[in-house]
Amino acid sequence: MASDAKPRILQQQGSFNLRSQAVGDPLFLKEPFFDPRDLVQVKYEMLRRVQSEGHSVTQAASAFGFSRPSFYQALSAFEQGGLGGLIPQKRGPKAAHKLTAEVLRFVRERQAADSELRAPALAPLIARHFGVVVHPRSIERALAHSQKKRQAP
Repeated sequence: MASDAKPRILQQQGSFNLRSQAVGDPLFLKEPFFDPRDLVQVKYEMLRRVQSEGHSVTQAASAFGFSRPSFYQALSAFEQGGLGGLIPQKRGPKAAHKLTAEVLRFVRERQAADSELRAPALAPLIARHFGVVVHPRSIERALAHSQKKRQAP
């Protein structure tokens, strides 16, 4: 892999270390094999130093640009998911948790009654009826997604 392509690929995979300049471990500073931009590699090496070489958690976390709590989060992720557990997970809600099937049914009923009703007008209706604040763009995405599911064979 070309060295200029690696940062782009790491970013696409979500494993680019935004704090690579904080990695002060000598191997990562001298050896080309050790890449401080590769977050998974940095976390793994930090864990390995503590587990295999007996470094203290404080020493290892500091040398690799992490805090002690971050070390323990990485350790837990590794123990639960192996090397794959060190790959950063997407943050935030994983699904439209506010736009439940009941809310979408409500939206479709309102649109069936008034075909001109759009997301900006639906948001306050949802808030009044369900007590949930939903951004109009979230409503549009949920409707588009449910429409695709209906059209699938």
